[in-house]
Amino acid sequence: MPQPLIQNKNIVIVGLQPWDTGIGSNCKNIAEEMSKHNKVLYVNSPLDTKTMMQQKEDPKVQMRLEVLEGKRDGLEKINDNLYTWYPDVAIKSINWLGIPFLFDIINRRNNRKIANSIKHATQRLGMDEFILFNDNDIFRGLYLKEMLAPQVSVYYSRDYLLAVDYWKKHGERLEPEIIKTSDVCTANSTYLAQYCGKYNTNSFYVGQGCDFSIYLKPLGVTPNDIASIPKPIIGYTGFITGLRLDIALLEQIATAKPEWSLVLVGPEDEAFKQSALHQLPNVHFLGSKQPEALPEYVAAFDVCINPQLLNEVTIGNYPRKVDEYLAMGKPVVATQTEAMSIFAEHTYLGTGAQEYMQLIEQALQEHNESLADARKTFALEHTWENSVADIYKAILQVKPSLG
Repeated sequence: MPQPLIQNKNIVIVGLQPWDTGIGSNCKNIAEEMSKHNKVLYVNSPLDTKTMMQQKEDPKVQMRLEVLEGKRDGLEKINDNLYTWYPDVAIKSINWLGIPFLFDIINRRNNRKIANSIKHATQRLGMDEFILFNDNDIFRGLYLKEMLAPQVSVYYSRDYLLAVDYWKKHGERLEPEIIKTSDVCTANSTYLAQYCGKYNTNSFYVGQGCDFSIYLKPLGVTPNDIASIPKPIIGYTGFITGLRLDIALLEQIATAKPEWSLVLVGPEDEAFKQSALHQLPNVHFLGSKQPEALPEYVAAFDVCINPQLLNEVTIGNYPRKVDEYLAMGKPVVATQTEAMSIFAEHTYLGTGAQEYMQLIEQALQEHNESLADARKTFALEHTWENSVADIYKAILQVKPSLG
């Protein structure tokens, strides 16, 4: 196995997702991979005044309050090279402010508090010099390069946050600024890399890692709730939400192709619950499943689909579920977006119900073991080891001395 391009260095990671999140996290995966050969400090975002008031009964908030009160050490060891830090400061909640000048003044004060808290942790760990890696935190990370003076600062873009009202309010003005002032920008989709490239020429696509462990285990018995559904099964797994998925497209397909079974596995939002899909006899909503149960459902699909809407929320997203489908050798029909361009050789990409139906027919007819093996090989290249290696390559383009 080749040696990592960057090793025996110190890396401080800040971002949006706390270490004790209950969901999957790109940033945690990156931190774990980086810690295999470097000392890593993973900094959780500090408590803010709004959270302290509104969520004070939450056990996670109570734990952070104990850190603030000096009753608990905010530094926790995850492994020999990986530590997480719960900041010993609280910051002001300021996104409601409508005056940019006032927001900027208080945000700088918030950043100063965060920077000072990070210094407490780095001093305890003997991290005199370090790489600063910012996972998409536009506001709380805006001035950290200036205040911490890292060896190199990296901004990681993994979602187009400006599509969300909370981030759009001040982010339209400030995300271009943090991209511009960072030494390196990395992105997990080609769309986001191009977006970052508008403001910083040192912007790089670094791919996405995936954890395929549950998809590579021997399969169990086909679940009862899908075993009796007529073939062919056209399937989807994941959060079934009208914000991201095209309800009208699915209704058109199910209506035009009554001989196909459309199977949707996952929790639904209200838009889907109220949709006409529930009135169609060949549409089956199977509800939420434990992650480790999903491979048996995907195995029962004849064609997997990712029927995304084309909007600001979805256009730049890396479609991790497509990797999961491909890792099982399944044919995949998905909405054509810039982010899907890297999958073009191994998927069927289109837009609109008519094109979707044609591509599903094609996928059903063409599927064979040779294509399945090629899909698996392609998907399994998308590891966190490879993605972090590309992050290191991007850093070394700007700071070769770190290699």
